[in-house]
Amino acid sequence: METILDYINLKYIISAVVFSLLGVIILAIAFYIFDKLTPGNLWHEIVVNKNIALAITTAAMTLAIAQIIASAIHG
Repeated sequence: METILDYINLKYIISAVVFSLLGVIILAIAFYIFDKLTPGNLWHEIVVNKNIALAITTAAMTLAIAQIIASAIHG
C-alpha cells in the first residue's frame, strides 16, 4: 500500500522553498534600489499624496522585475 510520502520528493520541496525565498529577496532588493533611484519617498507619495501614476509605475516595475527573476530561476 502506497502512502502520501511515496509521492512527495523532499528534494523538490526544498528546491521550491529555496528558490522562492531567493526570488523574494532579490525582488525586495530591486524594489529598494528603485525606491532610492526615484526622487522623494515612494510610500509617502503613493499613500499620502495619492500619486496614482507613481503607483502604476511602481507596480509595473515590480511585475517586470518579478518576471525577470522567475525566468532566471526557471532557466
